[in-house]
Amino acid sequence: MKYTWLDDYCLSKKGAVKDFKEEWNAYRYLLTDKMFGMLGHHKDGRKILTVKCEPSYGIQLRDNYPDIIPGYYMNKLHWNSVYLDGNVPDETLKKMIDMSYELVFNSLSLKIQQIIKDKNN
Repeated sequence: MKYTWLDDYCLSKKGAVKDFKEEWNAYRYLLTDKMFGMLGHHKDGRKILTVKCEPSYGIQLRDNYPDIIPGYYMNKLHWNSVYLDGNVPDETLKKMIDMSYELVFNSLSLKIQQIIKDKNN
């Protein structure tokens, strides 16, 4: 895999955990019980990371990078998949992961957000 930093980067997020979803044959990056990333394979066998993005940003990314496609097996408006053997710059992929984490974090109750913040200080 080209992005050797990916796993460490996702797990460096406050409260992030990783599990394996056997039915999907994929690893998930979770915040509480909500997924902010999925590491698996596209139907063509290529390794992908799927993350959540603001819809307008996701469209912009897909227009600029052929290695970013609508989320594989996910809601195509909110999720995007990145081919990990492609040419998406590291900083762009990190920004996508950051956005996905923030979208999930902000969807949590304020109480849960505070618990996550307090645990990791």
